[in-house]
Amino acid sequence: MLENISALLKQFLLFGLIILTTNFSFAQKTIEKTLEKFNNQSIPYISVEELKASEDALLLDTRERKEFDVSHIKDAIYVGYKNFNIDSLTEQDKNKKIVVYCSIGVRSEDIGEKLQSVGYTNVYNLYGGIFKWIDTDNPVVDSTNTPTNKIHAFSKYWSKLVTKGDKVLN
Repeated sequence: MLENISALLKQFLLFGLIILTTNFSFAQKTIEKTLEKFNNQSIPYISVEELKASEDALLLDTRERKEFDVSHIKDAIYVGYKNFNIDSLTEQDKNKKIVVYCSIGVRSEDIGEKLQSVGYTNVYNLYGGIFKWIDTDNPVVDSTNTPTNKIHAFSKYWSKLVTKGDKVLN
């Protein structure tokens, strides 16, 4: 009888360990892990805190128009991703501090690389993008510059990476 209880206890502990391990591996789907997987860090990161302390940086939103219209960081300029046109920035000083961002920092890295390839020298990628911005309780505005709690979550998968705000998928 004691052997049966011992065997049952071992099975229970093993089952518990499997559950904990499974939950831990799913919990690893974070912005940090996603950036490690998809980015090569070719564009230096700037943190939310560093951006907030930064003066006169040009902020470029590299998401799609529908994402930008739902919400964006105040004073950001929409440049897009699929239809990004480097010529739209021809009047900018190539040494000016430029911060690119998207949902978490994957698409913005691509745009940052394009900027560097034509001579922009002071380009940074917002670490964690607008999702990290929202998750650290920073304000965003909609297409009419009105403060909003909405955040375009890009897709059902990516929506798991943002924990605050009213998620929009469209």
